[in-house]
Amino acid sequence: MTSFYLDLLDILKPENKEEADLLAIPEVQAGLRWGIPRYGHPEGEVYKHVREVLDNIDKINLSFEHRALLRLVAIIHDTFKYIEPKGSPRDWSKHHSILAAQFMEARGAIPALLKIITWHDEAYYIWRMIYPYQQPIQGQARLDQLLALLGEDLQLYYVFFKCDTSTGDKNSAPLKWFEKEVKDISLIADLNFGY
Repeated sequence: MTSFYLDLLDILKPENKEEADLLAIPEVQAGLRWGIPRYGHPEGEVYKHVREVLDNIDKINLSFEHRALLRLVAIIHDTFKYIEPKGSPRDWSKHHSILAAQFMEARGAIPALLKIITWHDEAYYIWRMIYPYQQPIQGQARLDQLLALLGEDLQLYYVFFKCDTSTGDKNSAPLKWFEKEVKDISLIADLNFGY
C-alpha cells in the first residue's frame, strides 16, 4: 500500500468497504491529491476539501442510508477536476462532475447518487447566471429544469449543496439564494456562515 493511501485512510476515515475501495483506486488517489490553494478552495488539494465536506455531513442528523450516500458523493464529487479540460470554450461534457458520475455509474451507483454528483455545482451556476450575469429568465428556466430533474432527491441535493458550499472561503450568496428561492426543501441549521 502506498503511503498516500494510508494517509487518506487516516484523514478521510472510510466507514465501509465501498469508501475504502474507492480510496484505493489510483485515479481517485490522483484526483484527491490534485489542487493548489485558489478562490473557494484555500485548502488546495481536493482531499482536504473532501474532509471539510465530510465534517459538515457529520453535523447533520441524517438517516444511515442518506449519510452513506452523501459521504460517497463527498469523496468523489471533485475528484476528477485533475483531468477536466481547462480550455476555452469549456467542454461541459467533460466537466469534473460528469466524469465523476460516469466513473460511479460504471461501478453500479444508484440514480440518486449519480444525480447529485452530476448536478452538484448546478445551483451555483444558476445563481451566477441570474445575478452576476444578469440573465434571470434563462436562470429561472435552468432552475426549473434542475428541480424537475432532481424530483424526490431535491432535499438530499440541498443538503449536499449546503455541506459543499459551507467550506473554504466559498461565497455564501448562492446558498442563501437557493434556501430562499426553493420552497420544497426543509432548511438545515447553519454550518459555517454566520447568518
